[in-house]
Amino acid sequence: MAENDYVIRVLDSPHEVSATKWNALLAAQDPANGPNPFMRHEYLTGMLDSGSATPETGWTARFITLAHGDELIGACALYLKEHSYGEYVFDHAWANAYHQHGLAYYPKALIAPPFTPVPGPRLLARDAAARTLLVKALVAWCAEENLSSLHLLFATDEDVAACEEAGLMLRHNVQFHWTNRSCLAPGLDSVPSEPVEGCLGASTGSARTEVSPGYRDFDDFLMSLSQDKRKKIRQERRKVKDAGVSFRWSLGQDISDADWDFFYSCYERTYYEHGNAPYLSRDFFQHMRNTMPENWLLFVGERSGIPLATSLIAVSAGRTRGKGQFDAQPKAKVAYGRYWGAAERVDCLHFEACYYQPLHWCIEHGYQRFEGGAQGEHKMARALLPIKTTSAHWLAHPAFADAVERFLAREGEGIENYMDDLERRNPFRQANPGTSPA
Repeated sequence: MAENDYVIRVLDSPHEVSATKWNALLAAQDPANGPNPFMRHEYLTGMLDSGSATPETGWTARFITLAHGDELIGACALYLKEHSYGEYVFDHAWANAYHQHGLAYYPKALIAPPFTPVPGPRLLARDAAARTLLVKALVAWCAEENLSSLHLLFATDEDVAACEEAGLMLRHNVQFHWTNRSCLAPGLDSVPSEPVEGCLGASTGSARTEVSPGYRDFDDFLMSLSQDKRKKIRQERRKVKDAGVSFRWSLGQDISDADWDFFYSCYERTYYEHGNAPYLSRDFFQHMRNTMPENWLLFVGERSGIPLATSLIAVSAGRTRGKGQFDAQPKAKVAYGRYWGAAERVDCLHFEACYYQPLHWCIEHGYQRFEGGAQGEHKMARALLPIKTTSAHWLAHPAFADAVERFLAREGEGIENYMDDLERRNPFRQANPGTSPA
């Protein structure tokens, strides 16, 4: 692609980009998993229009597009940041080092959906060549604007490859994801010799490479765990049940106004209990209900019909209503743990609302993956296994770039050691041939 064949535009708002073109480009990034809900035009627009991610809250939007004639071949959501909150890849030490040397770290450029530590496409592109052009243009623009740095968070492998080619530094972190498959140790059961429709992955803890079937039900899932983990989950669930709490769920348009209001009161309460104002406004969730309801699943815990806790889960969805249409259902279904809150404290209620209820639902509805969100190795006891996430970084100041590169090398070694340690604590049962589960 010749340099004079494309046009790069820097826009101040997602409203200046066609929702149809943006969502079509997004859908092309990962047809197997479907459009990532957190990169949808409606989600990013909701962040702005609700007042959640605006210049007043330290997020100034700059939507970058790459066009070839009338065709949108590349795009990304970039934010000029006046702080490092709401990102979940922490660079406060870098900012402090700049300040100590009399240099300005802010504003910086961030490429990620606000307040959303979910891996997904960041550089929407028609192909690898367009993606590489886009990231190189981003670095050049940041240099022209005298920005201290560019940060691309929770990126896909394709994004990482383009960033590496453009000379960005890579940083790794760890999240915990659940996969709907039988993690078989040798000798426990047989696995099919051919892939099964709607299943993912290879068995954990063995050399098997076959694809295994999804769990039949929650009890089948429990039986795949080691005895101590299985016992602990049953005890935790029993505590919630003995407290008189039961759960119901609603999807999409079936989530009522009253449930949305109760959810937000719990969400807001959780933030204030931790000494912070909530990142997202009530208007943001109203925008979600109005524009992309099919992407939201709400669990409500009740006692004697009175609601006392909620968890809100995002789910992948193939077809949408409104301007941006997706033509086909995704082959793989993914759920994302996002927000929770409670009106009163009940022992183990958080685990039930945020893990066991969503996992039960995922198994029942054929979802292949549940992503548990940022951090929290306690999730391993609930069968969410560690996965490595990647971000990419460019710093304008050569000396600081060298220092950060050395830091990332040391940090990367620590992450590898941490992953090795986590893998030794695999919650799935290991057994010798001929043994039976307890």
